[in-house]
Amino acid sequence: MADRSFSLQARIRFGTCLSLIIVLAGCSDPLDLDLRGMMSGGFNTSDAANATTMPRPEPDDRGVISYPNYQVAVAQRGDTLGKLAARIGLPADELARYNGVQTGDPLRAGEIIALPRRVAEPSPATGTATTGPIRTPSEVDITTLASDAIDQSEPTEPSQADDQRSTPQAASEPIRHKVERGETAFTISRLYDVSVRSLSEWNSLDSDFSVREGQFLLIPVTTQAPPSEAEETTETASTPRPGTGSPTPQPPSASQPLPAESPEPAAATSPATQDPDPEPVADIGEQTSASAPDTAMSFPVQGSIIREYAEGRNEGIDIGASVGSTVKAAASGQVAAITRNTDGINILVVRHPDNLLTVYTHVDNISVTKGDAVSRGQSIAEVGDFDPARVHFEVRKGFDSVDPMDYLR
Repeated sequence: MADRSFSLQARIRFGTCLSLIIVLAGCSDPLDLDLRGMMSGGFNTSDAANATTMPRPEPDDRGVISYPNYQVAVAQRGDTLGKLAARIGLPADELARYNGVQTGDPLRAGEIIALPRRVAEPSPATGTATTGPIRTPSEVDITTLASDAIDQSEPTEPSQADDQRSTPQAASEPIRHKVERGETAFTISRLYDVSVRSLSEWNSLDSDFSVREGQFLLIPVTTQAPPSEAEETTETASTPRPGTGSPTPQPPSASQPLPAESPEPAAATSPATQDPDPEPVADIGEQTSASAPDTAMSFPVQGSIIREYAEGRNEGIDIGASVGSTVKAAASGQVAAITRNTDGINILVVRHPDNLLTVYTHVDNISVTKGDAVSRGQSIAEVGDFDPARVHFEVRKGFDSVDPMDYLR
């Protein structure tokens, strides 16, 4: 009798949900259903419903949006895949195979087509302010400072100066998701905690939110959502739901420092084990304490390289060091700029002969001022309190970043 009663309640609950969905389906506008509290279990779309997303970056005249790690093309009204392929300069059959469509298939205006390989970067000639992929906001801050410092040096040709004063488009690189068999726009939006409406707007889906196997979607970049009541409640005061288990106690090692006798992480990369003819690229874990006197520049801080140079992704090297460690000028020059980016991180730029600039970020207690002459090895700042504590160091030749390791060894 109890089983029969439960079955009846379940049918009533399902019928109520189904009726509501039918009513909502009659609305003229597409809806991103928030099903909180309407189904048993832990399914919850509140985070996706509350999160706000950034607008999709604007493409160039060809329809190309270029990120550091990939490029996509945005279809224009009246496009077929073949027409789009001709406009961006890729073989139509290659583009079709990569996206799982036919060369003659019509495309919706705004539809995203993934590029199997990079085409020419957007530039002023194709309708963008600067040449190259979209940069992160912090990179734009550094680029703008470098441009200002260059403008104060020797005059350049007018066309070059105009390019230097242009501000590149800034945006975070979104995840590019390839649709697998059985996935829908709703399951994908729940996977990434974004609304299906935002997913549709970024990818120009049809009114039914249809997606196809093999299609590439850009996942909208979300801004920081306001904390929910559950997030504001302390962990000690919260009560886990039945069946979810109890929180695992924090092990002592998570809150206590490791013993002092622990081996140094860089021991495996001692000079004796390195390639006798190393490439300019930094070795992760390489110690920066010793700089040969005949190198063009010296390392700005003693520590371990934790991130190497990668053009378009990391415009310099990151050197891990203790908070408060002395940061020194890599070469003699003049302080060109001192400012902060939008995240409140200090940026120090030093101008050197031969149109070179060095850039130092994640530093505090800067001991020089704009216009000061500095000498190689002179103390200019200290390592700031960041996680992890590090100095981001760049070398720029004119307006373009170059691998700092070419000057450091």
